[in-house]
Amino acid sequence: MSRNKAIFNWSGGKDSSLTLYHVLKDKQYDIKYLVTSCSEQYDRISMHGVRVTLLKRQAEAIGIPLKIIYMPTMPTMEAYDAAMARILMEFKNEGIEYSIFGDIFLEDLRKYREDRLAEVGLKGVFPIWKRPSLELVREFIDLGFKSVLVCTDENHLNASFCGRMIDDQLLEDLPPKVDPCGENGEFHSFVFDGPIFTCPIQFDIGEKVRRTYAKPKDLDDDKDCVCCKTTDTAFWYCDLIEKAEAKV
Repeated sequence: MSRNKAIFNWSGGKDSSLTLYHVLKDKQYDIKYLVTSCSEQYDRISMHGVRVTLLKRQAEAIGIPLKIIYMPTMPTMEAYDAAMARILMEFKNEGIEYSIFGDIFLEDLRKYREDRLAEVGLKGVFPIWKRPSLELVREFIDLGFKSVLVCTDENHLNASFCGRMIDDQLLEDLPPKVDPCGENGEFHSFVFDGPIFTCPIQFDIGEKVRRTYAKPKDLDDDKDCVCCKTTDTAFWYCDLIEKAEAKV
């Protein structure tokens, strides 16, 4: 029996990993590619700040081909949409019909994704949609996944959280208003071990840096922008460096 051809939108983090775990277990979709947006300037995963070398190690350990979409730093929504449309049409021409996401409850983000996909004839799939965040993160931990926080929003979490492991102690320490999965952008993570990997990803902890970002210039004119709804803010990043002995 043939399965539905799909791409999987891979961020390298916790929600992506748990979603991929369930998709692979259900066997309804034939995932042709892991698709990740990366910064053209920094050669890192967009927003997460993880080096592309570690992203590639993840894909190798998962065993699914990786497609990297390089984007300029802080692109306008028009430029972002145009670039994504070109890539999605390439996937469509390969016979791919579905695009899988690890989103949980942001309605406007889901609508944005579905609208963009519909323009090229693809359909969105959201396997963990509307599941309680605390339930999801506890399942993630119980399944044996291991992950480290690589980016934290200073408006929600101080610098001490950046670089910490996702475990029971972290969940206890999170402020009450922070979603346990960071679904509102409070934090981003890098998963380095778990049931979807054939081997752990080896890395060392590097420096911790603070970066500020200005509100996108075209945001005031685009009230439906959901990829970059923000004011000027600051983020803490924990650099992860691939271990020398792990390099191919």
